[in-house]
Amino acid sequence: MSKAIDPLHDPTDEQVIVLTRRWVEHAVIGLNLCPFANAVLRKNQIAFQVSHARDADTLLQNLMDSIEWLLATPAEATDTLLLIHPWVLSDFFEFNDLIGDIETLLEDSGLEGVLQIASFHPDYQFAGVATDDVTNHTNRSPFPILHLLREDSLDKAIGAMPHTDDIIERNLDTMRQLGTDGWQTLQARIRKDTA
Repeated sequence: MSKAIDPLHDPTDEQVIVLTRRWVEHAVIGLNLCPFANAVLRKNQIAFQVSHARDADTLLQNLMDSIEWLLATPAEATDTLLLIHPWVLSDFFEFNDLIGDIETLLEDSGLEGVLQIASFHPDYQFAGVATDDVTNHTNRSPFPILHLLREDSLDKAIGAMPHTDDIIERNLDTMRQLGTDGWQTLQARIRKDTA
């Protein structure tokens, strides 16, 4: 019997990963928001890690641990990592402020050009865009997520795919065509637990 996973309450690690994976499958891949995601998911090269951090400092330490783990792991085994942190930085603007600190952390650690960190949040909002604008959903996820990407892998993927400069605009168009009702329908499907 299927049950709904409610990201607003206290989910287990397994529920966090199931819901995040379904979001990757149905939104990120299903809507082709990231044309590179399907290959790494099919090859089981995405690591899903759950942080139990309750404050930003602990999250930053968890992030450094995840970075060390990813860099010590061959790309063929794990190419990319999603650090999901359901219990800290639920406020998008606090989350967004931390992204600047993370960029500085990468620079100070000599990792600029080695890793990139993409960010996703349930309340993601592009600068200068209204909160309820459907285009924000390109970066809206069930939980706050820091996505660790290897620069080498990104360069290879971009080199093998034409028209990567059009991805952002295409994603915005996809969201506009889907509309708010379509997005809500997709979210209901994502939240259904298959267990």
